[in-house]
Amino acid sequence: MLELLGITAGYERGAPVVRGASVTVAPGESVGLLGPSGCGKSTLARVAALLHRPDAGTVTLDGERVTGWRHRAPKARRTAIGVVFQQPRLSADPRLRLRDLIAEPLRANGRRDEVSDRVGELASTVGLTEDLLGRRPHEVSDGQLQRACLARALVLRPQWLVCDEMTAMLDASTTAALVTVVEEYRHAQGAGLLAVGHDRVLLERWCDRTVRWPEIAEAV
Repeated sequence: MLELLGITAGYERGAPVVRGASVTVAPGESVGLLGPSGCGKSTLARVAALLHRPDAGTVTLDGERVTGWRHRAPKARRTAIGVVFQQPRLSADPRLRLRDLIAEPLRANGRRDEVSDRVGELASTVGLTEDLLGRRPHEVSDGQLQRACLARALVLRPQWLVCDEMTAMLDASTTAALVTVVEEYRHAQGAGLLAVGHDRVLLERWCDRTVRWPEIAEAV
């Protein structure tokens, strides 16, 4: 179970952008978090992905309270959560070719022997050709780059996925393709999903249940 309970979070000396937010995701469950732009959804997603330390509240993963964040989080917890952000060009190293972008988590975790097979497998899954794998981010479209970012999020076979408006910048066909990849992975691995967005129709069709922002947090 991924549980965020009473989360309050902000940035440096500013007022909190999230106050008292709670949401839970069971193994194998897909939960949509629906809310307007600027309400704090992305901040909560970063907390769920162990990338942002909250000012108050608790995060528990499989019954154990999280106390370390970013590089201070235990390796087993960091690798248990995959995350896909809204803007792929801000989350991809522009110096890396797409194959190296996908392989980056494997190399960072000492699993270089898996790179060739795993990158080839995921490239096929997300719809990237060998030619595209040899290109850098500025040489591909937003949709192609987001496919690579999704492959990167899946490369360590995480048990939890956090998708922060993953499809907001994509056309309808690419959106459908990437949602299908996530759903097939989720069902195959029994992975839990927290999908954050403001597209009510998409989230209600995609997820087992959808929660709205005013229902999970205090007014900021």
